[in-house]
Amino acid sequence: MTTHKEELLLPIKRDYKSRMFTMIFSKKEELLELYNAVSGKHYTNPEALTINTLENAIYMSMSNDVSFIIDSRLSLYEHQSTYCPNIPIRFFQYLSDLYASMIKDKNIYGTKKIMVPAPHFIVFYNGLEKREEIEVLKLSDLYEIQEEEVDLELKVVMININRGNNQQLMDTCRTLKDYAEFIYRMREYAKETSIEVAAERTITECIQEGILKEFLEQNRAEAMAMSIYEYDEEKHMRMEREDAYADGRNCMLTLIQKMTEDGMVEKIPQLTTPDFLEEMLKKYELN
Repeated sequence: MTTHKEELLLPIKRDYKSRMFTMIFSKKEELLELYNAVSGKHYTNPEALTINTLENAIYMSMSNDVSFIIDSRLSLYEHQSTYCPNIPIRFFQYLSDLYASMIKDKNIYGTKKIMVPAPHFIVFYNGLEKREEIEVLKLSDLYEIQEEEVDLELKVVMININRGNNQQLMDTCRTLKDYAEFIYRMREYAKETSIEVAAERTITECIQEGILKEFLEQNRAEAMAMSIYEYDEEKHMRMEREDAYADGRNCMLTLIQKMTEDGMVEKIPQLTTPDFLEEMLKKYELN
């Protein structure tokens, strides 16, 4: 039998594809608890909930997403540790696939209505970038031409689940609150020591304090691997953004220097205009 200390020494799967959020809420009891907290409903029978997450989604990696139906309502949940303004498009594409799977045996050209469950889209955000407690992301915000009235809209509610946010929701859903606390501790301890040691300390403490206790006791090795994988992925994405920012800043400094050398100082303020910026980047071969 493998001990906890031996588990710590086991090789960690760096390509681990599962996500702790999904694994926790893959159980109907926890998922129903989350749904009730978000929707304000009071369902008590987990079997009233039907999970229908697509296993082979074309457009989205659904390893960290959950899709389910309850009372003719379709809920699509996604967990994100990085803010992405394109989420409405991703949900739209996924919903199209999901509806297609639901009506594949129906005659969509017939005269009889084909009824589908009404969709609701939720993103649970716990990234390092500071965000509002509740934000609404709309598909229409991504349209090239902004109009007062649009023929197609899709709204995504993004809920900040970082520790200290949306306290009422957290108090209503203990599992979500525990998950937020787990992630907070993992990040804090990783500032002081290695990721492996931070994960082991977080898991041990949480079990001792009754935070995700049952889940962590039953899935200790998996939780260890997922925590390390997700932290590494988060760190990698953050470094990529920082590198991109640095590259962009250096490019602008170079452009300003070249324009100054060519006696174009008075035109530098025009760089805030996209077309002029693109023109100058091409002129000095910086794009």
